[in-house]
Amino acid sequence: MTRPDVPGAAVPGPAVPGAAVPGPDVPGPAAVPGPAVPGPEGPGLAAWSADRLELGEGARWINNRLYLVDLLAGRLLIADSEGEPGLRQVLQVDQSLGAVAARRDHPGTWLLATGTGIALADEQGHLEWLGRPEDDNPASVRMNDGAVDAHGRFWAGSMADDGAVGAGSLYRVEHDGTIVRVLDGISIANGPAFSPDGRLMYLADSAAGAVDRFTIDEDGDLQSREPFVRFAEGEGSPDGMTVDMDGHLWLAVWGGGAVHRYRTDGSLERVVPVPATQPTSVCLGGPDGRRLFITSAMVGLTEPSAMDGALFSTVADVAGAPSLAAVLR
Repeated sequence: MTRPDVPGAAVPGPAVPGAAVPGPDVPGPAAVPGPAVPGPEGPGLAAWSADRLELGEGARWINNRLYLVDLLAGRLLIADSEGEPGLRQVLQVDQSLGAVAARRDHPGTWLLATGTGIALADEQGHLEWLGRPEDDNPASVRMNDGAVDAHGRFWAGSMADDGAVGAGSLYRVEHDGTIVRVLDGISIANGPAFSPDGRLMYLADSAAGAVDRFTIDEDGDLQSREPFVRFAEGEGSPDGMTVDMDGHLWLAVWGGGAVHRYRTDGSLERVVPVPATQPTSVCLGGPDGRRLFITSAMVGLTEPSAMDGALFSTVADVAGAPSLAAVLR
């Protein structure tokens, strides 16, 4: 989610590209829109089912199934098969649920970015808290998006419910369950997403319209940071993301009705129009990794369309990798 759950928070505007921002090794080409299609094989987006979510988020391809969350309702959902019966609830918690990761070698156990912290959960929704680092935040802050890196560490960011500037942080869960604050001063953290080799991390501060790229070492320490993409007012805001096997970044554009794919130099390779105002997350899954899934939200819209809040799917011409499982010892 790129805006707090308040009415009128959607940012209208056409699906125009965010401006590429040159880093130290980037010559600085302007972002030029590519074809507005998922790829040469893509027949166009279709709603997966009749389900419409208040705030669909966190799409992940796990154990050959698509999982996603209905964030404000605290629900983890699975898309068993296209069409009816639609989305099936796996578990529900009594606070917001921003992101999940499977736990390696522990079937049925999930690592959750939920409420003000990080917890383990079984399929009945029983929680074992690893920590609640946002409990002491003077702002009303909750956990938001998250992902697992190549070494099995779960990363998750936070955001203020009222959009307070700089109130959020990015956290990393170590293999022993320790929660480390990696960055602070973030308004609305979305992502992160990691390159296939695990050496690059992308992170959005949605309120700032910014995506930055970091280099990280094997211990998960950040080694460098550079601007990757910047959005101007009226272009929408960067939200959930994933990196494909070519190392290109796919980015949901909240308020822009689109998903963007960026080359490694930050230039815009393509725009995928989405028939919903607020796309929220993007995932490449399916048996061959070439099924594109996009979640969306209807929260904050005074007159949501029939497609706002839907899960969308189509065929893509590039593969993604399955979401990695978290390793806790």
